[in-house]
Amino acid sequence: MSTPQPPMPQAAPDRQAAPGPSFPSYASPIPVVRTHLGHAIASEWTKMKSVRSTMWTLGVFVLLVVGIGLLAGAVVAGSPSDLSGENALSLGLFGLLLGSMCIITLGVLTTASEYGTGMVRTTMTACPSRGRVLAAKAVVFFLVAFVVTLVSSSLVAVAHVAMLEGNGAAEPTGGEWLKATVGISLYIALLGLLSLAVGSIVRHSAGAITVMIGTVLAPLVIALFMFARSLEGVRQALLEYSIPNQLSVFYTQSLSDSGPSGWDPLWIALGVTAVAFAGAYALLEKRDV
Repeated sequence: MSTPQPPMPQAAPDRQAAPGPSFPSYASPIPVVRTHLGHAIASEWTKMKSVRSTMWTLGVFVLLVVGIGLLAGAVVAGSPSDLSGENALSLGLFGLLLGSMCIITLGVLTTASEYGTGMVRTTMTACPSRGRVLAAKAVVFFLVAFVVTLVSSSLVAVAHVAMLEGNGAAEPTGGEWLKATVGISLYIALLGLLSLAVGSIVRHSAGAITVMIGTVLAPLVIALFMFARSLEGVRQALLEYSIPNQLSVFYTQSLSDSGPSGWDPLWIALGVTAVAFAGAYALLEKRDV
């Protein structure tokens, strides 16, 4: 009777068989790509277009701008008033003033909503460069806001010129067309960009929206209730530099006799937005997510 032999110990696997320095010819099938701003922009665009609130907010914006603009044009065109010498594009102000609230809301939600849901942790894990994330959000939002505003304001402007031709309204010049379409679109997009920076600073959607709505409306409302002679200078400054008045400048219809004119409101908005973004970037680098 034979004695069972113990199992032979298996040889240890050859560790040199694994890919490594000993195999310089090995190439990973997974491409290694150095990340850049374009990847962050693609990510932010995917997030923006996949969120239903974006479509709803932009849809309401277009409805307000086009709907109120056409309604105002129809009312004026149907009235017997003579508009000789008046700018036919000026009626677009009413719809854009209300529609700007939608752009403000969307700008705040672009940053602040991620802090509310906790999605910002995932975003910063995927892209540790916080400045790149903020820049990507700004680029995507600005382009979306500018294009949507440009299309809406241009449609209303063309409709107003056609509707008010029989009322004696003056034919807009090239400069007036440029300011009432491209200029106002840049201003609205910058206003939304300022809201995006405020949302990043405040980190709370409702709080940031309240701050921005107060920024838009409070100076004009406060100025209307300043009756004291000693406050006349403050009242005049609030009227001149209020956002509704700056919007009216693009239609050559300023609410005050002095203050910003021409393209001044655009440079003011650009400067304020740049300062807000500098603060948002500094806080983003300093605070925990």
